[in-house]
Amino acid sequence: QVQLVESGGGSVQAGGSLRLSCAASRYTYNSDRLGWFRQAPGKEREGVAAIYTVGCNTYYADSVKGRFTISQDYAKNTVYLQMNSLKPEDTAVYYCAAGPGPSGSALWSGNYGYWGQGTQVTVSS
Repeated sequence: QVQLVESGGGSVQAGGSLRLSCAASRYTYNSDRLGWFRQAPGKEREGVAAIYTVGCNTYYADSVKGRFTISQDYAKNTVYLQMNSLKPEDTAVYYCAAGPGPSGSALWSGNYGYWGQGTQVTVSS
């Protein structure tokens, strides 16, 4: 069964940190790449970070480079997003996604077929 379940969202003050987790079913975790996306109210969904399950190449949006880190744990079928130095503009619903690769941008939502339900991240100033 295809399943992605996010956790770890919450409220934090600017400058703080959060770690998001995404637990995937074995079938989903065998996808070529896993990504984190976010969507703020009134804005389009944007790619934040992505990782290839084989080789572990990572990709980041310019807005989060140096602050966010994506990683994976094969044994737990889990992908993480460590978010440091959070800013109010990082406030959004964060989604985990899985999809085939390698063609196309790893940060484009159209390249992902499986999605989690999302977790809210709120950063206050």
